Amino acid sequence: MEQIRVENLLVNYKTLEKFKRFKEYGNQELTMMEDLQNNIIENDSKSPFHGIYYGNNLIARMSLYEVDKRYDDYFAPPQDYLTLWKLEVLPDYQGKGYGKALVDFAKESNLPIKTSPRINSHGFWEKMGFVKAHYNMERDLGENPLIWLPEGVKEKES
Repeated sequence: MEQIRVENLLVNYKTLEKFKRFKEYGNQELTMMEDLQNNIIENDSKSPFHGIYYGNNLIARMSLYEVDKRYDDYFAPPQDYLTLWKLEVLPDYQGKGYGKALVDFAKESNLPIKTSPRINSHGFWEKMGFVKAHYNMERDLGENPLIWLPEGVKEKES
């Protein structure tokens, strides 16, 4: 199998056009479009979006946000962590290692990771080494977050 390369996606209108192929395209991208119209300066703007291309087609994507340790309610000791959001692989490319490549890319930071998976995707996240965070009603507000803990990190006790 050829090597899968995860790329940081440029903050531009072309990237948002490519997002329209994904099932979860919706209000978040429309809001992002407004933000981009106000904030695009150059293509090299730092973006939280990462993706995998097959030829010229964006076939897999995720958003990866770093959260400052001041806001860490999940991990012990408190530390910066990543929130992984909107991981999606186009249907024709699922089951071929692209989702795993995105998660492995996030893990390379060696920071703890929090995600709030879609319904029916828990099996994938468990295979990737994520576990269910102990539910905290004030913190989780109806979400059921999953977390990944690098060596030396534990879940914060409620």
